[in-house]
Amino acid sequence: MRSENKGVLKAKTELLTLQELLDLYDPVKEQIEKRLAEFQHIWKTASDEELFRELVFCLLTPQSKARVCWRAVQRLERKCLITSGEPCQVQEELVGVRFNQRKAEYICLARSMFSYRSLRTTLAGFSSHGAAREWLVENVKGLGYKEASHFLRNIGLGEDLAILDRHILKNLALLGVIAEVPESPSKRLYLEIEKEMTAFSAKIGIPMGQLDLLLWYKEAGEIFK
Repeated sequence: MRSENKGVLKAKTELLTLQELLDLYDPVKEQIEKRLAEFQHIWKTASDEELFRELVFCLLTPQSKARVCWRAVQRLERKCLITSGEPCQVQEELVGVRFNQRKAEYICLARSMFSYRSLRTTLAGFSSHGAAREWLVENVKGLGYKEASHFLRNIGLGEDLAILDRHILKNLALLGVIAEVPESPSKRLYLEIEKEMTAFSAKIGIPMGQLDLLLWYKEAGEIFK
């Protein structure tokens, strides 16, 4: 991101009004609810391997397009490289994914970690989604707060967590929820913005998980992952 001052991108002068947001929400509300129900179904039914596939996706997403990352996951799965590929083999399939060498190494490190402990059992052992996120950030190399929140949401465990990617941050600024867009939020700032987003979500009556997908839809024109 380019910015006039180091570390921040100034919010645009054209703000997004609440009415504009609600007008966008009404036609896609049912579609958003369906997508979140699909995420919840993943947690209820998925094997450890299927959960790990979602973790791989979220390890790939930083600074890369979601569709490109998901196609890479599908290639890895078809070639059985998620469960057994060497870093160099995994890297070859990460076409279009930025920092693919580093991310291939992250995938293999995570696979090694969860080869001797169940991912499902590990996550089920936490008292809150926030506690699960803290553990993931501390123990899975390549996962920051954004990626860990994204992973938990995608497996039906983190609808109350904020996925503060650049699209969400930009729209929070346009809505006046935050004053400016941080380029790389610290833990403290991430949690502060998450708190502000949670309060805004409650105020307008759109649940956090739905608000995230709505703002993503505004930017991407689709409801994906």
